[in-house]
Amino acid sequence: MEGSDNERLDFGKMGYGCQHYRRRCRIRAPCCNEMFPCRHCHNEAASVLRNPFDRHELVRQDVKQVVCSVCDTEQPVDQVCTNCGVRMGEYFCKICKFYDDDTQKGQFHCDDCGICRVGGRENFFHCKKCGSCYSIGLKNNHSCVEDSMRHHCPICYEYLFDSLKDTTVMKCGHTMHCECYGEMLKRDKYCCPICSRSVIDMSRTWKRMDEEIEATQMPEDYRHKKVWILCNDCNDTTEVYFHIIGQKCSHCKSYNTRAIGPPVLPQYD
Repeated sequence: MEGSDNERLDFGKMGYGCQHYRRRCRIRAPCCNEMFPCRHCHNEAASVLRNPFDRHELVRQDVKQVVCSVCDTEQPVDQVCTNCGVRMGEYFCKICKFYDDDTQKGQFHCDDCGICRVGGRENFFHCKKCGSCYSIGLKNNHSCVEDSMRHHCPICYEYLFDSLKDTTVMKCGHTMHCECYGEMLKRDKYCCPICSRSVIDMSRTWKRMDEEIEATQMPEDYRHKKVWILCNDCNDTTEVYFHIIGQKCSHCKSYNTRAIGPPVLPQYD
């Protein structure tokens, strides 16, 4: 018989679960036959093994057995314990073999992603091209990059697709952790680490550079030299006058450029 609401509340206060999830069961990892509170606990333990050949990650869908943390009964994956009747997780996904008591997270299973997400189904949509769920505010309002979430964060190198941390989509369409993005901006780094495109509006900075260049005259030997540049923002290639402060793209007026040839004097017939 399933436990009452008061009993379930008491169980939640007893500290079942781990740092990642509150739940009333442990999972048996089919890859190594060991017991762990959750797959993240397994993966963290496996990542510190001295023998690199033993390191591996648990595939959530492969879990077949769980052990109830209340009565210690091992059993096939299901929401309710076959012995004591307690719910082993108020949220339960039979596809992901996932349990969690903290239903305020708004967990939901996305069939296209193939995993459970948090934040409420009504607040997200699945972008087919990017291959992941994004906030509803980004629907028809972001640059699509194929499988953009199926790579590692360019700052901390954690795999983004099933990361527990919040992620953000930059103007270029590439993704990274929100906290890594914030840290990058704090360090005055305003270009995408993947494609080098500007991630925020830089028009005020470009205007300030215009003023600095106007006030800074180059030495006579360099005053008429030109250089070929590639713009990281619009991907255009142009020939411009060389200046020590920066080279301005003739197309989009960005200074987020890089020289692709040494400065040379213009050739006259």
